[in-house]
This record gives sequence, C-alpha cells and structure tokens, in this order.
Amino acid sequence: MIDEFTRECLVIRIDRRLRSTDVIDVLSDLFILRGVPGHVRSDNGPEFVAKAVRDWIAAVGAKTAFIEPGLPWENGYCESFNAKLRDELLDGEIFYSLAEAKTVIESWRQHYNTRRPHSSLGYKPPAPVTIMPPSSVAVKPTMH
Repeated sequence: MIDEFTRECLVIRIDRRLRSTDVIDVLSDLFILRGVPGHVRSDNGPEFVAKAVRDWIAAVGAKTAFIEPGLPWENGYCESFNAKLRDELLDGEIFYSLAEAKTVIESWRQHYNTRRPHSSLGYKPPAPVTIMPPSSVAVKPTMH
C-alpha cells in the first residue's frame, strides 16, 4: 500500500494468497493509524473488487478509485513502486520460506521509506528517521 501524497510504502502484506478479508485487515489497521483517506485506489484484482471490501470502504467513509483493466498508468505511483521493488529486491532474491520473505521484504520497505532517496521528493526519503541529538548538558538529579 502506497500513500500517493508522501510516496511512503505503508505496508506490504506477504502471504501465499490474499483474500478480501486480508485487504480489510490491512486497511483497517492503516485507517486507525493514519485516518480514513478520501479515496482508495486499486487495480481490479479479485481481493480489491470483492463486495466485502467495497462495502467496508464505503462504510468507513472513503471512496474507491479503480484502475481500468489494461491501464496501469492510471496507478503510476504503485506501478513505479512495484518496478523498484522488483529491480532492487525481488529480482535478486530467492526466498526459501514465507517467514524469510516477510523479514527481507519488510527490511527493504523500511529502507525504502527511511533511507532511500526519491527523485520525486528532492532526493530525500518519504519518511526519514528522526534522530534526536544527544543533550549537550547532562542533568544529574540531586537529593536533598
């Protein structure tokens, strides 16, 4: 799931098969953390066009924006992200288990969001890690 405004990859759900209930689980977690978006853009895959997903999205107050079949340029941010994921990670990996795939892909997602420069963002990452500088003055508690 990509935030089109910030270009941040919010989550990558990895499983052998994704159902409409999996999509609802991910969306509900994201909506709790980030708020309900105006629109949810997706392709016309069966897990996204399922009546349960459409009904759930409508019930929480968002609208759907489906990509027409055969028109991937209508979802340019996601297509660009998928190409980067494939080029930078998937084409060079062999996963021997689902657990390994989840761990490696999540690590790449964190790198993508926090350290990898994005040309569309002025060569800055979409969600850089905030580091608090150490305090220059150490305060020691005193006992009276």
